[in-house]
Amino acid sequence: MIAGPRLFSILRQGTCLIASIHTALDDSQLVRFQHDLIATIGRDRARGVVIDVAALDVLDSFATCTLRDIGNMARLRGAATVIVGIQPEVAIAMVRLGLSTGVVETALDLEEGLALLDGRTAGSPDGRR
Repeated sequence: MIAGPRLFSILRQGTCLIASIHTALDDSQLVRFQHDLIATIGRDRARGVVIDVAALDVLDSFATCTLRDIGNMARLRGAATVIVGIQPEVAIAMVRLGLSTGVVETALDLEEGLALLDGRTAGSPDGRR
């Protein structure tokens, strides 16, 4: 188990999880975030995940790959993922470096991310598809 302070939070809101990264994470902290989030999806039976990266001024290739992997793992566990809060400078740098979130959707902010997830689960009585 990786020791040290948690530099992220994972909160439940209805059938969704809101995972906020509060500061830049090193590789081992990103792996801890990934493991904690994927475990929480199953424990809370989450149908959607919003990952808020608004506090980050850099997303390197490992962080981008980890976020993409989280989206794929969450999908395999039955939850859709949206990444929100990518800063303009980060978006520019990611495009210039050829980095992308793959099939993981993005939205401007938490409100839009939750609305996007809500639209995905609309129409079923318990939020499931």
